[in-house]
Amino acid sequence: MDNLVKIYDEHENVTVRFAGFATHLSRYDFAIVYTNLFYTKPLVTCMQTGRSILLDPIDLEDSESLRKMFRIETTNHTEDLVQFFKEAIPGTHVG
Repeated sequence: MDNLVKIYDEHENVTVRFAGFATHLSRYDFAIVYTNLFYTKPLVTCMQTGRSILLDPIDLEDSESLRKMFRIETTNHTEDLVQFFKEAIPGTHVG
């Protein structure tokens, strides 16, 4: 490990939430890892694409970026998933 500088190596017991959604055309499966490591932003992983993102309430305001990140097929699906994440992400107030 002469070429790497260790930034962190933490162990943490975390809560993980798994959620799956289906439409007649698509399926979306997510794992949400609630951790204190990344400034309390949960790590959300799409199990279809393998893509992960740290999400907070501000990130949910840009649904187009979320749609592209997780390759969500329609705007309607994106909006439905944003509503779910608003309920699942700490610090988000559903209005």
